[in-house]
Amino acid sequence: MTEIKKKKITRSGLKEAFQLYKFIKPYRVEYFIGIFFLLGSSLASLAFPKLLGDLVSAGSSGLLAEKINSLAILIGFVLIAQAVFSYFRTYLFVRVTEKTLSDVRQYTYNHLIRLPLAFFEKRRVGELNSRLSSDISLLQESLTTTLAEFVRQIITILGGIAVMVYILPKLTVFMLAVIPAVVLLAVVFGRFIRRYSKKSQAEVADSNTIVEETLQGIQSVKSYTNEFWEMARYKKKTNEIASVGIKGGVYRGAFGSFMVFGLFGALVAIIWRGASLIATGEMDAGELFSFVLYSGFIAGSIGGLASLFAKIQRFLGATEDLFEITNEKEEEIIEIKDVRPADKLKGRVEFKNLSFAYPVRPDTNVLKNVSFVIEPEQMVALVGASGAGKTTITSLLFQLHKTDEGMLWFDNKEASEIPLSVLRSQLALVPQDIFLFGGSIRENIAYGKPTASEEEIISAAKNANAWEFIEDFEEGLDTIVGERGTQLSGGQRQRIAIARALLRNPRILILDEATSALDSHSEKLVQDALHTLMHGRTTIVIAHRLSTIKNADQIIVLDKGQLIEKGTHEELLEMSDGVYKKLSSLQGIEQQVVS
Repeated sequence: MTEIKKKKITRSGLKEAFQLYKFIKPYRVEYFIGIFFLLGSSLASLAFPKLLGDLVSAGSSGLLAEKINSLAILIGFVLIAQAVFSYFRTYLFVRVTEKTLSDVRQYTYNHLIRLPLAFFEKRRVGELNSRLSSDISLLQESLTTTLAEFVRQIITILGGIAVMVYILPKLTVFMLAVIPAVVLLAVVFGRFIRRYSKKSQAEVADSNTIVEETLQGIQSVKSYTNEFWEMARYKKKTNEIASVGIKGGVYRGAFGSFMVFGLFGALVAIIWRGASLIATGEMDAGELFSFVLYSGFIAGSIGGLASLFAKIQRFLGATEDLFEITNEKEEEIIEIKDVRPADKLKGRVEFKNLSFAYPVRPDTNVLKNVSFVIEPEQMVALVGASGAGKTTITSLLFQLHKTDEGMLWFDNKEASEIPLSVLRSQLALVPQDIFLFGGSIRENIAYGKPTASEEEIISAAKNANAWEFIEDFEEGLDTIVGERGTQLSGGQRQRIAIARALLRNPRILILDEATSALDSHSEKLVQDALHTLMHGRTTIVIAHRLSTIKNADQIIVLDKGQLIEKGTHEELLEMSDGVYKKLSSLQGIEQQVVS
């Protein structure tokens, strides 16, 4: 969980927070009824000290029992009214809050999923997940209790002071001379200890990051036998948390002691002054009793304001973090039902003087003035060392990043002229590192076409040579693959990915090292499935093993982001000092027969 920063309470911060009102607006009737019950509950609370004081005065002045009983019954009715108001206030605020936060969660998630890949390259998954969990949970607390409690405390303080001025102005002046001094010291002390609380939150966030990274990479941890190193790293961080927490606890304890001493000391001073006024006949015992209760209410409310202010500051920080994300510019995603004939791709691709640098490394060009043409239904291979720019070309084809210089054309039409979702719907990628969702095999294959029928899913599985192992599973297509597909072998995951791509029926297919990590038997099955998948469509193959691309219509050799050679397998072998010829010699495939 990332740290939720506090934000100073300013006009601009409050204005930003009020953007939440657009989510509350559909439920504003319930919300304002809840405000009405909140006001009723607060005013009922203010009536208690006065009524209890009147009851004490009635008893001490020797009034009839009927008068005393009438006051007791009135207090009972006020108590019932307060209970009713409090119940409906809580019920209505919870209803509005839950509905509002459901809308906020949906809006934030829908916005996140529409953001471009460049945004995710600069953010951690854990941080973004925190926006949907921690921040929104804090909004829930704030909208349900914090803001309502803040309003109640303000009403108690202002209303209590007003009643006290009306009852005993002299004693009220004395009280106001004592309480503000205590509050001022409390504010100064509170600011002093705040940085320790903030530091503790930051340390906890760092420790959570260690846990998240370790568990996500648990296979690497165990493979490198680094369990004890990770335990030591986490131990060091948690010890730091404890140290900071203990130091902050010392200050918080001192702060709490000061608040108890200051507020109760002020209360003793008020009672002393009231007793003096009783002795001179300027007030009676019932009025002093009411005044002391009001003073206690006000002191308690003022004492609680510090924590409420801190919660409101975190609330403002949480809304700022949320709106920082929701203010990010979305991709122009549309829901696709039917592709217009004008936007249907034939499969021609052209890179024209294209250069590109990733946003996180703007000074380093990954591609430099690259130009080539792929004709419809051609098989084209991209060859080069790691970091040559092969995978970057894939990203640009999917428009996951926009080109910096030069142009990318599909069927003689600039990529930007084709609606983004329409373009991507006609492409499919089978990567080396297959990502499967943690559900069933059926769900993972159908991800290529969520509306696919049972027959279409089975047909895709058969054409991908996946049906043979799916049938062996007791639950067949409903077999759970586990997180990231860990319950399946590499070859099985690859064939499910191919079935997914077959179901999508793309015009342009990209194969990124799709067989590089497989054993011979699995590779043969996957290669057969890939030949089925490649038939009748433009195919771009990224490969290190040149034996898999000898039949390519065109081989493009990249080096450090530049296109250095281009041609068929035979043409490239004729280049005496060519990079491709040297790679072929190293892999011993020059004389191999094409299978």
